[in-house]
Amino acid sequence: MVSILNKPSSLIHEICIEKIDGWNLFKFSETLQQRMEILLEKKKADQLLVEEVEELDTIGELDRIFTHINAMIAVQDVDR
Repeated sequence: MVSILNKPSSLIHEICIEKIDGWNLFKFSETLQQRMEILLEKKKADQLLVEEVEELDTIGELDRIFTHINAMIAVQDVDR
């Protein structure tokens, strides 16, 4: 059984679109960005709980998706 936390779509309410240098880019909400930073600090200190490892993995997957989509937007814009 897959936990809802393991699905990036469970964080859909934390997605923002922000205009940066004329491009509309996908970004994390401030709340999710702060949570990711907290989890990364705990990971560095080797203090993540099992649930937090899963949460960080889910946030990381969403971050990779956003990075890919934003790169596609940038390339498409440059090609115009």
